[in-house]
Amino acid sequence: MLSRSAEEFLSWLAVEQGRSRNTLAAYRRDLAAYEAHLAERGLALDNIGLVDVEEYLAVRRAGGLGPASLSRALASIRGLHRFRVEEGWAAVDPTTDVARPGLPRRLPKAIEEEEVTRLLDLAGDDPVSRRDLAILEVLYGTGMRVGELVGLSLGDLGSETGLVRVIGKGDKERLVPIGRHGARALERWLGPGGRPVMVPNRWARRDDSEAVFLNQRGGRLSRQGVWGVLQRRAREAGLEHRVHPHVLRHSCATHMLAHGADIRVVQELLGHASIATTQIYTRVSMEHLRRAYEDAHPRARPGGGL
Repeated sequence: MLSRSAEEFLSWLAVEQGRSRNTLAAYRRDLAAYEAHLAERGLALDNIGLVDVEEYLAVRRAGGLGPASLSRALASIRGLHRFRVEEGWAAVDPTTDVARPGLPRRLPKAIEEEEVTRLLDLAGDDPVSRRDLAILEVLYGTGMRVGELVGLSLGDLGSETGLVRVIGKGDKERLVPIGRHGARALERWLGPGGRPVMVPNRWARRDDSEAVFLNQRGGRLSRQGVWGVLQRRAREAGLEHRVHPHVLRHSCATHMLAHGADIRVVQELLGHASIATTQIYTRVSMEHLRRAYEDAHPRARPGGGL
C-alpha cells in the first residue's frame, strides 16, 4: 500500500500532467518498490537523505534493472519528493543532487487553435455549462495550472483590473490577465443562473464559500473534477484522445509565442521560475513552423519542383 504522499502524487500526475494509464501504472510500481525498500530499513519519506536514495538505486542496479528502467525509477522518486516539497509536506528534496543520465526532454503537446475553438464552442446556458466554459476559457486564456485554478477564491478576481491573483508553486503569487473571453465567461458563471444556483443551504467547509468553481454538491471543485469536465467536453468536441488539463496550458504558451509574444511575458504568465522551462515552447513553435513549411512549400516535398 502506498503512502498518502505517493497516492496524491499519482493523482496529480493523472490530472495535472495527463499521464497515460500505462505510465501511471509504471510509476506506481516504481514507488511501491521504493517505499517497500525504505520500510525494510525502517526509514520514512520524512527522514531520508541523498545516501539513502543512491543506495536504493544501487540495489536496483545490482538486481539487474536496466538503464532506461533505472532512469524512470529515479524520475518517479524525484517527482514524488519534489511534489512533497511543493505541497509543503517536506522541507528538503533528497534527490536534488542525485545524478542521472541526460535524457531528451519531451516536447509539450499543444492542440491547434481551431481545435481549441471547437473545445470552447459549448452549447447550453445551464449552471454546469456556464461553469465548464469558464473553466476552459480561464485555463486556455491564462495558462494556469489546474491546481491553481481550483485554488482560486472570489477575492482573487480583480473586478476592475482584469487581473487574477494566482498562487503558484512554492506559494509564489503572480497576477495574470484574464482576457476578454475569459472575463465574459466568468461573469456569466458568477452571475444569476450560474454559481449562485450551486450554492448549498449550508457550506460543508468554510473555504468552500469563497471558491470560484463549485461542484454540483456545492463544494470547491477538485483537480479530479476539472479532469472530468475536460474529458466530457473533449469527447463532445471529438478531441477525447488529445486533451488533458496541461494541454490547454501548453496550447496557451505555444499559440502566444507563435503570434509573437515575448518569451519573458509568457514566462511570467505561466509562473516559470526559469526561462529555460519556457524556452521549450519555442521548440514546439519551430517544429510547427517546419511542418507547415514542408506541407506547403513545393521545394520542400519529396520530388517537389517548380
